[in-house]
Amino acid sequence: MTTVSYRTANVDGTHIFYRQAGTPGAPKLLLLHGFPSASHMFRDLIPLLADRFHIIAPDLPGFGKSDMPPRGLTFERIAETIGRFTELVGFDRYALYVFDYGAPTGFRLAVKHPERITAIISQNGNAYEEGLSDGWNSTRAYWEDPSETNREALRDFLKPETTAWQYTHGVPDTTAVSPDGYSLDNYYLTRPGAHDLQLDLFGDYKSNVALYPVFQHYFRTHQPRFLAVWGRNDPFFLPSGAEAFKRDIPKAVVRFFDTGHFALETHAAEIAAVIRDFLSA
Repeated sequence: MTTVSYRTANVDGTHIFYRQAGTPGAPKLLLLHGFPSASHMFRDLIPLLADRFHIIAPDLPGFGKSDMPPRGLTFERIAETIGRFTELVGFDRYALYVFDYGAPTGFRLAVKHPERITAIISQNGNAYEEGLSDGWNSTRAYWEDPSETNREALRDFLKPETTAWQYTHGVPDTTAVSPDGYSLDNYYLTRPGAHDLQLDLFGDYKSNVALYPVFQHYFRTHQPRFLAVWGRNDPFFLPSGAEAFKRDIPKAVVRFFDTGHFALETHAAEIAAVIRDFLSA
């Protein structure tokens, strides 16, 4: 039986909640979640990998049980905090698993300290313009004109029914999706200040797109071992974004699954098997 411990690290005054499993001394694996979730999105994956890896999965600042920062949170600040967190927990060399918001966070870490990264697994974590679907149109409008009207138009993404839709869209059998994940996401979205923080991050996501050429240069220059595991029916990040990694990393492995954005909700066992094979090769 896998034992998961639940801890909190004080990262320069910001308390970061995290899950830990596996044996210290085993190869390290850092799991970075996305919007609007937290480390609980890995609840099915962690037990399938903990016999082989020392796993740590933090809640990003402002998400889950980690501290809610003051207004003005950016992806750069998230990456700085998580980078410092990895140092505090002794993750000096590790493989990265990135999803959604975890991708621009993790890719920033890789650019800053390429020597620390042993491999990257991207599950619907984008780094190419062609990977962005039309589902980003209203967010792009806010990037181009950060008016109050365009900001308010994005509040629909914070509604409980929208969170549930993100989990079920593109899933052939929606009865396979547990309500646990999106229900907990919606609970955390009720924390004071959560909606304004998320709207700020919607606006700042343009900084991630601006860094795509930097991320791609890192891929070309360092050729990290790279695996993309992708829900092919994702309404936000298209399969072409997964295939694009091979343009810069010719040896990248790309695997698609017949599911949506939150692929682990339906395909945790299959994704875990691919990861085990990939990291042991």
